[in-house]
Amino acid sequence: MRQKTILRTIPILFVLMANFAHSQTNLSDSIAIDRNNKNKTNMTILGIWAGINIVQGGISSTNAEGSDKAFFKMNTYFNAVNLGIAGFGLAMVRKEMNKQYSFAENLLKQEKLEKLLLLNTGLDAAYIATGLYLKERGARVNNEETAGFGNSLVLQGAFLLIFDLVQYGNHRRNGKLLEKELGNWQIGTTSNGIGLTYRFK
Repeated sequence: MRQKTILRTIPILFVLMANFAHSQTNLSDSIAIDRNNKNKTNMTILGIWAGINIVQGGISSTNAEGSDKAFFKMNTYFNAVNLGIAGFGLAMVRKEMNKQYSFAENLLKQEKLEKLLLLNTGLDAAYIATGLYLKERGARVNNEETAGFGNSLVLQGAFLLIFDLVQYGNHRRNGKLLEKELGNWQIGTTSNGIGLTYRFK
C-alpha cells in the first residue's frame, strides 16, 4: 500500500516541479527583458546628459572667466567619462539581450545590479562632499578655479545621486518580485518523503 502511495506521489511531484520551472522561467524572462530595457533607457539618459554637458561646457568655457570657466571645463571633463560609461553600458545591454538566464542566474544578476547601484550612490555622495570642500577651500584661499571645480562636482554628483537612486528604486521592484516567487516555493519532508510545496498568497 505504501509503495502505491509513493508511486502516485511521484507524478504529482513531477507536475509540481514542471509548473515551478515554468512559472519561474516566465517571470525570469519578463524581468530580464524589463531590466535590460530599463538599463538601455538609463544609459541613454546618461549619454544625453553627458553630451549636453560636453557641448555646452566646451562652448561656454571659451567665453567664461574665473570660477565659471573652471566650472564648465570640469563639466566637460567629468562628462567625457560619463559618455564612456554610457557607451559601455549600452554595449553590455545589447550583449545581455541575446542571453538566456535560469531563475537562479537571473536572481544573482538582479542582486548584483542593485548592489552596484547602491555602491554608486556612495560614490555620488563622495563627489558632492569633495565638491563642497573644493568650493569652500576656493573661497577661503581666493582661488576661483578650485571653487569652480567644486561647483561642478556638486552639480554632477547631485545629478548622479538622484539618477542612481531612481534606478535603484525601479530595479528593486523587480528584485522583490523574484524574491517573492522564490519564497513561495518550499522543499520539505512529508509523510511520504520529500515534497515540493507552493504557498498561495
